[in-house]
Amino acid sequence: MTDQRQTFEAVLREAARAGHERTLEDLQRLVRIPSVSWPAFDPAHVAESAEAIAGLLREIGVFDVVEVRRAPVEGGSELGHPAVVARREARNGRPTVLLYAHHDVQPPGNDEDWESPAFEPTLRNGRLYGRGAADDKAGVMAHIGAIRALVAAAEAEGRELDLGIALFIEGEEEWASQSFGNFLRENRELLAADAIIVADSSNWDEETPALTVALRGAVAFNVRIQTLDRASHSGMFGGAVPDAMLAAVRLLDTLWDADGSVAVEGLGSTDLEVPAYDEARLRSETGLLDGVSAVGRGEILSRLWAQPSISITGIDAPDVANASNTLIPAVRVRLSARIAPGHDPQEAYAALISHLQDRAPFGAHLTFEEPGLGQAFQVDTSGWAVSEVRGAMADAWERDPVDIGVGGSIPFIAELVDEFPDAQILVTGVEDPDGRAHSPNESLHLESFRKSLLGEALFLARLDRRTM
Repeated sequence: MTDQRQTFEAVLREAARAGHERTLEDLQRLVRIPSVSWPAFDPAHVAESAEAIAGLLREIGVFDVVEVRRAPVEGGSELGHPAVVARREARNGRPTVLLYAHHDVQPPGNDEDWESPAFEPTLRNGRLYGRGAADDKAGVMAHIGAIRALVAAAEAEGRELDLGIALFIEGEEEWASQSFGNFLRENRELLAADAIIVADSSNWDEETPALTVALRGAVAFNVRIQTLDRASHSGMFGGAVPDAMLAAVRLLDTLWDADGSVAVEGLGSTDLEVPAYDEARLRSETGLLDGVSAVGRGEILSRLWAQPSISITGIDAPDVANASNTLIPAVRVRLSARIAPGHDPQEAYAALISHLQDRAPFGAHLTFEEPGLGQAFQVDTSGWAVSEVRGAMADAWERDPVDIGVGGSIPFIAELVDEFPDAQILVTGVEDPDGRAHSPNESLHLESFRKSLLGEALFLARLDRRTM
């Protein structure tokens, strides 16, 4: 490393340290905005969140454009939730980097499940608790904090940045990114870049950074199972007439082998090298109860990253409070499957439908509704951007990063690849295994956040000195 670069990066580190308190304060202000993008929630909060982020970007003073924009949802004329876009053009042959995160959040769930209010950010035991504190308003503020540090360090040198920077802070990632493709097409010139950081993943643990190199795809749909055209008295006809719940239980059980592995022909696995990870860590990170065994076969991380899984995430049926002695005529189930990297979600959907139709018990009638498909993704790790980001992470964390897979899905990455085929895509994040994204008591580990922000700042600084 040259003396000049060492000196600049020392100034950059100090700028990141000096700005950390302000970054946390801004993050807490964002967490207080209940920007849930689901249809049952007030969309005004998502708009408020977008405007707040746009204001933070304008304050930095280096962007040619900062706007809140919307695009039509796929297949319709209705506009999606507002996203924030910003751009400054590269100079003197420097690259342009696109920074992605999302400012919408999951619903909070039941208030009583939270130790502190979901939208009242609370500092406790070195963590910041609140809905969106980790997923993904911390990703938003990691971008903003890193840019602020870079600008401050450049100003200390008496110069302006040459690096091109674009931002896309989406407003509906938690509601299936329904306008994402249209947004990319409508704003292509504004978002075009040589490298893209998608800050919506996790680190290996609180002390070790990670670069996500594999993501499972997603297939989700509703299946309606019907055996009767009306409800009947269970005492009078039970034992001769199969109700929908009986059929549903028998049908759903065919999706798994006895050990919990997926038993659907056509849902395959991928060979993926995985680091060591034992059942004790699985239990710690998931809350698996004593006496309850893990499911599946093979290395645990292979099951999570490189094998398919199927979950039943919802059932429409009478609840216990309204249960009566009635044969239920129809049940609706939400089925969510994850598919291994390298496998096609359309083929997986067809395999699931075929499996269920072939095994419908007692001739039950099946109807399939609302399919949602998301592509799996594997990162090409041979490019210069991967090398640069690994080096920046190692220097910020003082520990080499781990290449990880993620069992969850980020389906829109496939759309980024389609729209920007020459861009190198890096999937990073600020979360950690105890962050509990999507769950009650979601939180951000503050020291991990500090290191993640510094790592991104170092990455941007090195790109600011790189010629294409």
